Amino acid sequence: MIKLAVFDLDGTLVDSPRAIVDTFQAAFDALGTERPAAADIRATIGLPLERAFALLLGVETHESVVTEAVRLYRKFFDTIVLPQAPALVFPGVAEGLAALRDGGMRLAVATSKFHAPADALLTAAGLIEYFALVIGADEVSRPKPDPESGRVVLDRLGFRAADAVVVGDTTHDLLMARAAGMRSVAVTYGVHSAAELAGAEPTWVADTFAEVVAHLAQVVPVAP
Repeated sequence: MIKLAVFDLDGTLVDSPRAIVDTFQAAFDALGTERPAAADIRATIGLPLERAFALLLGVETHESVVTEAVRLYRKFFDTIVLPQAPALVFPGVAEGLAALRDGGMRLAVATSKFHAPADALLTAAGLIEYFALVIGADEVSRPKPDPESGRVVLDRLGFRAADAVVVGDTTHDLLMARAAGMRSVAVTYGVHSAAELAGAEPTWVADTFAEVVAHLAQVVPVAP
């Protein structure tokens, strides 16, 4: 029986990638730096902000321009993304999370966002009540796709990897799950394409959140 579901946030629970692109662009405008293409920004979603900005700027993560870009992003996040949050929740997410929780499943979030903005987004979206734990990229030394985030969730909530499933829209989520010994559900409505997701060998694939719930609700033999 699946006892714990660990969800990604952006592109999995909340349709925030479009708003995230807008926030990145606002940060580049404030820096006085040419905007990258929206597709290039979108391709970094799922990475920690420092890595994303370093890639887009073509510099190392420790450089001061990256620190300033991240600061600007966080400032604009509060005014661009958070006000839209209730309308950005994917169809069926609130109902599905409620059904899973009420059925006895523990729910957690492991995200590449820092904890504070992740908590703020979940709160603004009306979803925070469903989760027993939220782990941000600033709470681990090696963010996704490293398995550390998943292992921290397992340790803090007291579950075995065999009893848990990761749900995410990027290969970073799926690779984290596999490295941590957890099964996974790849959602195709987020950032990475179905073909990209297939390369990370998810246990299941879901085209809607209702399909996610159906996968998680099934009884699956668990290794001893």
